[in-house]
Amino acid sequence: MTASAAFADLGTDAQVDLLRGVATAAAPHFGLDVERLELVLHGFNTTFEVTARDGRHVALRVNTNSLATPEHLTAQLAWVHAIARDTGVGVPDPVPTLTGAPFTTVASAAAGRDFLVVAHAWLEGPDVEECDAEQAHALGEAMATLHLHAARWRLPEGTSLPLFAEPLLGDADRISTVDVPGPGGRAVLDTALGRARAAFDTVLAGAEPVVVHGDLHGGNLKWHEGRLAVFDFDDAGLAVPALDLAVATFYLRDAEGVPAEAAVRAGYAQVAPLPDLDPEVFEALVASRQLLLANSLLTSSTPEFRAMLPEYLGRTVTRLRHWLDTGRFVLDPPER
Repeated sequence: MTASAAFADLGTDAQVDLLRGVATAAAPHFGLDVERLELVLHGFNTTFEVTARDGRHVALRVNTNSLATPEHLTAQLAWVHAIARDTGVGVPDPVPTLTGAPFTTVASAAAGRDFLVVAHAWLEGPDVEECDAEQAHALGEAMATLHLHAARWRLPEGTSLPLFAEPLLGDADRISTVDVPGPGGRAVLDTALGRARAAFDTVLAGAEPVVVHGDLHGGNLKWHEGRLAVFDFDDAGLAVPALDLAVATFYLRDAEGVPAEAAVRAGYAQVAPLPDLDPEVFEALVASRQLLLANSLLTSSTPEFRAMLPEYLGRTVTRLRHWLDTGRFVLDPPER
């Protein structure tokens, strides 16, 4: 067993203790003399809240499961800084290292691997989680503003971002071969993946991709004193703007539809024209998020995520079967 595999087999507390050591080692690279370091989230990546002795308040993120390369990470952070500089969208401005680098690398003998670590200015307020209509409208405005900014922004020399040209967004395809529970489950996933791939081919034909956030949902939003802020650009890539709208829509869907979905569109339209996309193709983009999330669980080292995989695969089949049968994706389809 490799050291990295051994890390994946650790329990949550042991993983967090190891990553706390990584964060502690990284902090001085950003000029942070740590007074307090507290866990915020151990999920796909791992974020700590740092209070420095000079009073600074910083979010320190260890890229635990992230597939971002150094070139991707540099581009992500450059875009976040440009958004902070050029727009009114609230984002956590990156904190560079003492040498001016956008991130630092910490080698962990215990994990058998290196970790990329980034720092950002702290954002006040709670995570949104579930958007109400006001927050959803603000999300639509922010999304459109990001897309307009991305259309004129250029990647810094020597950096890159992945092109999101298919439903798994370039991740290793595990979902095509995983053992799926229940009768017909394998056929549902195969059919859904085929339709989603056709939709990506359609939207990319003749399009000029721009940088998109790639993960706009309530868990990556904060609401403070009536103002929305957007964070976690780890999934940023090159895509058509409609993908951001589809991702946000995915998290707002239930069996009846919610006012928040309409509010996102209204907010977007207040800033820029809505993406012009056939409704059937758009639904396929929404449904593709389900495929991506299930596939991501298959590669995660986080114990809670690994434990939920069997149940989540069953839920994935149920949701995608409803979409294939009805043409509309919802998070909570009615029982058959």
